[in-house]
Order: sequence, then C-alpha cells, then structure tokens
Amino acid sequence: MIIDKLIDKIKEYDNPTVAGIDTSFDYLPDDMKAGVKDFKGAAEAILAFNKKIIDNICDIVPCVKVQIAYYEMYGLEGMRAFAETLRYASEKGMFVMTDAKRNDIGATAECYAKAYLGETQVGGSAYTAFDSDFLTVNGYLGSDGIKPFLNWMDKRDKGIFVLVKTSNKSSGELQDMKLENGKTVYEYMGSLVEEWGKDSIGKYGYSAVGAVVGATHPAQAEILRREMPHTFFLIPGYGAQGGKADDLKVCFGKDGLGGIVNSSRGILCAYKQEKYAGMAFDAAARQACIDMKNDLNRPIKG
Repeated sequence: MIIDKLIDKIKEYDNPTVAGIDTSFDYLPDDMKAGVKDFKGAAEAILAFNKKIIDNICDIVPCVKVQIAYYEMYGLEGMRAFAETLRYASEKGMFVMTDAKRNDIGATAECYAKAYLGETQVGGSAYTAFDSDFLTVNGYLGSDGIKPFLNWMDKRDKGIFVLVKTSNKSSGELQDMKLENGKTVYEYMGSLVEEWGKDSIGKYGYSAVGAVVGATHPAQAEILRREMPHTFFLIPGYGAQGGKADDLKVCFGKDGLGGIVNSSRGILCAYKQEKYAGMAFDAAARQACIDMKNDLNRPIKG
C-alpha cells in the first residue's frame, strides 16, 4: 500500500521531510536567469534548477511535493517542466506528490482523478497525464467530489491528502466556525477524511487518505491528531510561513510517525540565506534538508 511504502522510506531515511519543488523563475541564481526572455527559456531554466536540487537530495529526502501553480504561470512550457519534474523525481526513487488541490462535482472530479492518479483511454491504450503517487484535493465540495479519487486510489495504489486545516492566516474565517453540535468545520472535515480512509489503512495504522494540516496552527493540529488516529498528515507551513519544529510534535503519534513536513522556499532558496552563504544552490539545498531533518527529529523523537 502506498502509504506504507512512504512511511517505510521515511523510516529508512529517518527523515519526515517532503521537499516542495515550488520553483519560481525568480528563485534561480542570476547566472541561470541571464538572457532568458520568454516562457520557454524560463521553463527550461526552472527544470534544470529542479533537476540539480533533486540530484542532491534524493538520497536523504523521501518525497517531493510539486505545486502546479508555479508551473501554470509559465504556460504550456511551464507545464512541460512540471511533468518532467514529476518524472525525474520518480526516476530518482522519490515519492511524488502533486499539490493541485483538485476537486469538482462528480464527472469533472473524475477527469482530475484520471489526470493525476488514474488513466485516460486513447486509441485503445491507457495513459496518465501527470502520474503522481499522491495528490492534494479539496474536500469542501463534499463526498461526490472525492469518490472518483478514492476509486483510482484503489485501482492504482495511489493516495490523496484532503484539505482539513490549512496553514494560511485566514483559514479560520471558515474552517474554525462552530457547528450546532459544538464541533468546528475543520473537525467535521476531519471526521469525513477518517471515514473516506477507513478501507485503506495499512500496516502502520494510517490510511492512504491523508489530511493537510498546517504547521502554523498547532492547537488545532493537536485536536485533529487526537480525533484522526488513522490519518497521515501532510504538514505545510514550516519555516518561511512561520511554523516551528517544536510546534509540530502534536502532529505525530507516540510512535513518531503520522506525518510529513513540507518546506519549499527554505530549501529552494537556502543559498540566499546567510547561514549557507557561498554555497552553490544545490549544495545549500542539501544542507538545508539535513538541518531540517535534525530540527524536526529533535522534538518528534524527544
């Protein structure tokens, strides 16, 4: 089962980190940006940057999360770089998450599910447009928008992460609202996620239907960890968004498992930080991943 394979890799590397390959052209070193004047050049430079990052972290980081918006803004050329980044990371042995937060009503959700987790039939053959191990999805449209993803998960051993308590500052405007039964909206969404995942629980006790739970809301995360014992957490918001390692212990179970923590700019732009001054961007990214691993393991295992 895919969630067991991911946890196996986390245990092998002793590293609950997912590297966010959310690459803006602006993040690149000046020499890689020189002379670039169009989307094609930008996309080629981004892909070259991504490959160097992946080459330097693939033996210490179990997974990458590729945020599609950073590629869509460069048009068709950007989407080619997106697809190639997914493929390259997978070939290097890393688990691949597409962060696209997809959802819609049934028929359209089925198309999204085929694009990232399933298969589309053309001329008697089956193809996957952007093959991913995991996909982030938005469950706030209800169950009919989730079922197509669940179906393809079962058929092709894939996983999803459903938005539950997001890391952005204004998430509480909706997600923290109280229902008549006294529970919050995010707690109710958490209960749905547990239900959606009940048939895909692996050997570690976690389901292939995971939850996105922001590092910037530790109090809410503690509630969700207690109420969602079988749900694996994808935890954004560490580092640049303000989430701290000490706040993340509540996201993990007593076994030290149960979550994977994302960092994007902290890895991609590490070479711009004073502590990594003078290092090449790929070497700085590797060292940032090592430092993040040690920073996370201290409270999680403490």
